[in-house]
Amino acid sequence: MGIKQLRPVNASSRFQSRSTFEELSADRPLKALTRGKSRTGGRNNLGQQPIWFRGGGHKRRYRVIDFRRDKHGIVGSVASIEYDPNRSARIALVQYADGEKRYILCPQGLSVGDRITAGVDAEINVGNALPLRQIPLGTIVHNIELKLGRGGQLVRSAGAGAQLMAKEGSFAQVKLPSGEVRKVHIDCYATIGQVGNLDHENISVGKAGRNRWRGRRPHNRGVTMNPVDHPMGGGEGKSSGGRHPCTPWGVPTKGFKTRNNKRTDGMIVRRRNQK
Repeated sequence: MGIKQLRPVNASSRFQSRSTFEELSADRPLKALTRGKSRTGGRNNLGQQPIWFRGGGHKRRYRVIDFRRDKHGIVGSVASIEYDPNRSARIALVQYADGEKRYILCPQGLSVGDRITAGVDAEINVGNALPLRQIPLGTIVHNIELKLGRGGQLVRSAGAGAQLMAKEGSFAQVKLPSGEVRKVHIDCYATIGQVGNLDHENISVGKAGRNRWRGRRPHNRGVTMNPVDHPMGGGEGKSSGGRHPCTPWGVPTKGFKTRNNKRTDGMIVRRRNQK
């Protein structure tokens, strides 16, 4: 993947950069593997808006991704690499030997024509999916399961990769991109390699309208609001807040711990912010 900088012919293009999309091999998705996708605008089933600053955006169709990788022992060939508007990573269309086609997350180094497979006996090659039990220590993996058979839930963003650190008893220790070291059941599946589209983080949006295309509305600070809307709002003239940063509901931010899942506390070996 490459990035091209737009010529500064006007103010909005001066700081914009875009992907060259040179790695893509198909313009349109496979229709049988797409679904309609409705937008909520950040609202729940009661019409309330628990998620602020969302709405609008370009119309999208959802691509059905095979996160489970449960076609064990069947060899597949990469037919095309495509763009997915619903995620930062690219996706690969895989044609299996039995005739079925599925989309998977495209790892770095996978190209059209490559052969991949999944299962206990799969080789340690990019794009193959195996249980953590069968993967050598130090290997970079992505699309990691948290529950057996549920499908990959961890490490799915562009450029993300986790490292298998240790195996002990029924659990393996995986170092996640955030720096957190976490226990995962040793029979959970993971895919070999790092997620592709590494330059995604280097793209400059360049203008506010480009965020509106993504369905992101303007985000304003609490100190610019009125007291009825935010604890940090109001004041004569411009004020810096007058208290520690908090949410609109008074919960402290910037370092205040909000995690409340004691059931999985024991699975975290080292926190991401631990020195």
